[in-house]
Amino acid sequence: MDTVVLNLDPIVHLTDEQFYQLCMANKDLNLELNAQGELIIVPPVGGESGNQEAGLIIDLEIWNRQTKLGIVFSSSTIFRLPNGANRSPDAAWVKLSRWEALTLEERQKFPPLTPDFIIELRSQSDRLKPLQDKMQEYIENGLRLGWLINSQEQQVEIYRKGLPVEVIQMPVLLSGEKVLPGFQLQV
Repeated sequence: MDTVVLNLDPIVHLTDEQFYQLCMANKDLNLELNAQGELIIVPPVGGESGNQEAGLIIDLEIWNRQTKLGIVFSSSTIFRLPNGANRSPDAAWVKLSRWEALTLEERQKFPPLTPDFIIELRSQSDRLKPLQDKMQEYIENGLRLGWLINSQEQQVEIYRKGLPVEVIQMPVLLSGEKVLPGFQLQV
């Protein structure tokens, strides 16, 4: 199954609340909304990708439980970015002080912020260019560090705020750098 993109903007422009209600009414679908008003229906992943994604989240959560520096999120979490997009990375982390600055309602719905760190995992059904565009969108909206893990091409693209994308070959030991001090991930 491929990703489906519906251009709703000529007909309707969904508000944040309308998009939230649409997601709540269609809980079996993984939905995103880009800044251009296009509704994106993201297909489910297979067993191999789901297992790899779970491992990434577990590694991030173990590090976070030890450091207590932030909050970890799964791919089910949608973030409202400053540009109006509503996106859900495969794994995300937000610095604790930024999370605590949100109201209870903002925490319960789609948090209105860009994560400090994300991981996107390219599954078999994903085309590379839309994922790269999504990573760039995160950077443009305040992401500090992001990893696009591309197992098909045995590469990892590292996105850093204010720097060009770095592409490295797998296997590699990735560092959380100053964003996630002490965090390392073997891919």
